Amino acid sequence: MPGKVVAEALRYFSLTIREDVTPMTHQACVDSLHQYDAVLATLGDPYNAQVFDENHAPRCRLLANFGVGYNHIDVAAAKRAGVVVTNTPGAVTDATADIALTLMLMTARRAGEAERMVRAGLWEGWHPTQLLGAHMSGKSIGVIGMGRIGKAIAKRAHYGFGMQVRFFNRSPVANPGMPSEQVDMEEALAADFVVIAVPGGPETRHLINAEALSQMKPHAFLINIARGDIVDEAALIDALQNEVIAGAGLDVYEHEPVVAPALMLMENVTLLPHLGTAALEVREAMGLMAVENLHAFFEGKPLPNQV
Repeated sequence: MPGKVVAEALRYFSLTIREDVTPMTHQACVDSLHQYDAVLATLGDPYNAQVFDENHAPRCRLLANFGVGYNHIDVAAAKRAGVVVTNTPGAVTDATADIALTLMLMTARRAGEAERMVRAGLWEGWHPTQLLGAHMSGKSIGVIGMGRIGKAIAKRAHYGFGMQVRFFNRSPVANPGMPSEQVDMEEALAADFVVIAVPGGPETRHLINAEALSQMKPHAFLINIARGDIVDEAALIDALQNEVIAGAGLDVYEHEPVVAPALMLMENVTLLPHLGTAALEVREAMGLMAVENLHAFFEGKPLPNQV
């Protein structure tokens, strides 16, 4: 955790801090429920149903998730075990939306490919047809999921780049925040840029499959800043190799942190290491929100962000 978060937590709690930045193992998750009154968990820590099923009368009463997404936590199983779950919505919205636009620009304008060329010493100077990419301004964007992050992406796309916004959302959206049109999934997929912004979990796993990819345009780009398993990665690789779509920009992966070798070999794919919220002030805000949830719980106050 950032130092500011640790300092705030120390005001209220006795802390055990994991120095290992890799995700917790299954056994570590099981043990944590008996060793601590609360756990500040991160998105890689697999608190699945089996973890809770192996625990009877756990000591832990609260999982304060560091992040808005909590598909790594089985909330229903936690509830059965008497463990409350909280998250950190709002703090991540703008930073994640910024990464979506970064991926859109990098992929359309071939920025990653161009930087690799320069670093390899292969650039021979400017010429009129070098690394011609796709223009983003004035194009259409299909946003899959119009929650906080989806709206922030659409706002940037429309007001910053004059893009025509269409979006798919399971429930009606009364106020998208910019000129836009709510459409069915197929029409949203027919945009020039398709950005995934739905929550992860069983309901959205492989939402973007071979059939969905076939509904995209051959010149279109798929952008994923949500959760990796929303996209059927094998189907995406097939679609890219067979020019069903023009390219993809990914900040998340189906088997994270493993990235499919086929994706790494493709020049029309931009790959980022889950940078969505990777700004110091954002990570501090997330951590402080998690600590606020912890403090409120043990003070017997209403939880600001209960899942």
